[in-house]
Amino acid sequence: MPSRTFSKTKASSAKLSATRQPRRRVAAQASMLQVALQWGVNGLVAGVDEAGRGPLAGPVLAAAVILDDLHPIKGLADSKKLTARRREQLYDEIRAKALCCAVAQASVQEIDELNILQATLLAMRRAVEGLRLVPRLVLVDGNRLPVLPMRAEAIVKGDALVAAISAASILAKVTRDRWCAEVDQQYPAYGFAKHKGYGTAEHLAALQAHGACPAHRTTFRPVTDVLGRPHP
Repeated sequence: MPSRTFSKTKASSAKLSATRQPRRRVAAQASMLQVALQWGVNGLVAGVDEAGRGPLAGPVLAAAVILDDLHPIKGLADSKKLTARRREQLYDEIRAKALCCAVAQASVQEIDELNILQATLLAMRRAVEGLRLVPRLVLVDGNRLPVLPMRAEAIVKGDALVAAISAASILAKVTRDRWCAEVDQQYPAYGFAKHKGYGTAEHLAALQAHGACPAHRTTFRPVTDVLGRPHP
């Protein structure tokens, strides 16, 4: 994130404290300070994250969340660090307590047409556009930003640093996991409910045995190999 977020006073204090604390701890505190300073912007702040970039099948999901400071949510964290049960619990709490939230997707067809990065950015933009309130600032997990009409900043590891991004990661992850459970009913031979579309040994064996189904991304290896198509 930009170093300009530090004031001279804060930068000096951090430099002095570095002589008394382990370097790793100081670096972590500096990162948290940078993120905290972003919340000084006037107006609403939305967090955005995605789920499903890596799997061989299904849409990529994105969520946008504007939290309510008057109704804090305890236990928000990177969705990958939480159990499925805890994610489900927090999903309901986020939906109940957030000022507003929205979940959007880019389809398998859009992924194959645009590529996974552009499809992910498209899903993120749709999620922000789906908010009933317009944020002044959008904080996005990662290092790439969708095209948005308002100020936006990318934060690497933001799902572990910013509560709104953590909330968005949970909504996106739970929504996609639910999609996997539904598509598993349509195509039970592939085991989507278990591996969530990732290229596990079980999934690869099912691809070899049954070929690809309509839920698979045809531009992803090894789906392209099964279909006998050249990889893009």
